[in-house]
Amino acid sequence: MKKIKEKTTHVSDSKKKAVKELSELGKGKKTILVASIKNIPGGQFQEIVKKLRGKAVVKVPKRNLIHRALDSNKEANIPKLKEGIKSDFAMLFSDMDAFDLAVELIKNQSPSKAKAGQIAPIDIEIQEGPTDLVPGPAISELGGLGIQIQIQGGKIHIKEPKVIVKQGDKISAEAAAVMSKLDIKPFSIGFTPICALDNQEKKFYSSINIDREGTLNGLKYAYSKALPFAVSINYISNDTISLLLQKAARQERRLIKVITGEPDEEVVVEQTQVKEEKQEESKADNAAGLASLF
Repeated sequence: MKKIKEKTTHVSDSKKKAVKELSELGKGKKTILVASIKNIPGGQFQEIVKKLRGKAVVKVPKRNLIHRALDSNKEANIPKLKEGIKSDFAMLFSDMDAFDLAVELIKNQSPSKAKAGQIAPIDIEIQEGPTDLVPGPAISELGGLGIQIQIQGGKIHIKEPKVIVKQGDKISAEAAAVMSKLDIKPFSIGFTPICALDNQEKKFYSSINIDREGTLNGLKYAYSKALPFAVSINYISNDTISLLLQKAARQERRLIKVITGEPDEEVVVEQTQVKEEKQEESKADNAAGLASLF
């Protein structure tokens, strides 16, 4: 019988070197971050890499090579990290905190115009107000998308806001053309953080694409609601103490007026307003009664 030769896969030295380098980076750096680099022009990609020098090492390896390199890292969350590696990706290795690195990537993104066929990341709305467009073909283009317009000072003026593409829908050629003319850029070009692994804390972050503006607005809104609530329950802190003292002073003045029998101006004003509202309601009822007689 002939002996069947076992198949052997030849791995080039360059691939072995690449896997070794990736493996050392994955074990030696605090953070491993997967980012999407889809639709990034080559020039802008190089510009972002330059800005990240000293902060992160950027690699764009083949998927099978990075998988082999990560397999040498025995951290329990490595399989989860590998799941985040799809097409058009880059690997970033850094000693920065994962969230700090994600913010750095988002800061380096730049606005981009929409192209036909792209999926809208948000509801794209044409705002009310003046434009630099002159009457002509633009009138029919805007009208075709249901945008109400009028001409003011020889320029097209949008009469009211209009959502032309809903989040998750494909952008039509007509909508893309209108957005281009109005200089609306609903997309961002740059590295988009997908997921990350903190080697030191042994934590995996499945979603690390941070909305800086949204987060800040959320914090502002929460603070605006938290402060009045804290005052209402008499919670003492550096932020509430002055408001609580003012509240106590008002309550003291009211209590003194109750004890002395002196009328409370605030209560009198409130009672007067209620009385006037009732009189207005009575007049309206009488008018309605008279109208029914005719």
